[in-house]
Amino acid sequence: MDAVEKISKKLAVVALGGNALLQKGEKGTTEEQEKNAAETSKHLYSMIEKGYNIIITHGNGPQVGNILIRSEIAKDRIPSNPLDVCVAESEGSIGYYLQQALLNTLRRAKNKRFVVTVITQVLVDENDLAFQNPTKPVGPFYTKEQAKVLQKKNGWSIVEDSGRGYRRVVPSPIPKKIIQRYMIRDSAKRGHIVIALGGGIPIAKNRNDEYVGIEAVIDKDLASSLLAREIDADIFLILTEVEKVALFFNTPDQKDVDIMTIEDAEKLMNDGHFPPGSMGPKIQSAIEFAKICNKEVIITSIHKLSEALDGKTGTRIIPNE
Repeated sequence: MDAVEKISKKLAVVALGGNALLQKGEKGTTEEQEKNAAETSKHLYSMIEKGYNIIITHGNGPQVGNILIRSEIAKDRIPSNPLDVCVAESEGSIGYYLQQALLNTLRRAKNKRFVVTVITQVLVDENDLAFQNPTKPVGPFYTKEQAKVLQKKNGWSIVEDSGRGYRRVVPSPIPKKIIQRYMIRDSAKRGHIVIALGGGIPIAKNRNDEYVGIEAVIDKDLASSLLAREIDADIFLILTEVEKVALFFNTPDQKDVDIMTIEDAEKLMNDGHFPPGSMGPKIQSAIEFAKICNKEVIITSIHKLSEALDGKTGTRIIPNE
């Protein structure tokens, strides 16, 4: 197969969960992330074997947090970077881990495809209400005294976080447009494996209609859903830590869900089954794609990806009948 020859195959957007590079209990060393990327790439390759052209999106919360911690430690020696630049740094490093692992997987399979990482900017509305109410914790924990100093010095919003100390909170606005969407789509349609988003670098427009970075973070699932809608993907997959979406999660009454219509998912979400801090954004992202594109979404774990594509497991959210 010629890697640059346009191929008529299904186009899939695959949103990786945080465990794709960092497992619970890990510190986030280079060795750990390389190992996890290699394992993730094996599962992703099953999609290529099934005939999909794929776009891989991912989160970056722990990595951005580590970048901010390093900046805090070195603040007396080198200037610290704004949050949008930290997000860009994480996109590059995570893209490198995944890109190298995928290239090695392709080489072992003697599959002549290319892999490309796209540093992705995401436009947000600077008047989004999220900027008036920052809620997303980022970076290290501080003492109460440190928090007061930083709040006054930098103008940060800082809150007490679950009894563990004080943390900076930043806005998480709704993504409005993926700037590199067409380049991402066209590369994938030509058979290349594309790694994109990483939450997305938050940008806004200034008074001169120019793009400028903005202090915020963007939800990975919401941005991935937007990208999938903008490029009219054939299928949207959300990979997380669980094999199936569940009702009454982690209780004696837990019930796994095989399939939901959009109407079912909206009702269950309104009934409080999918909390904002866990499954909520994933279900909302799935609903938006299924509703606008009239196509299905699969939610499952990375280890069950191949089986879910064969209809053997996972949770499907489908258009209303």
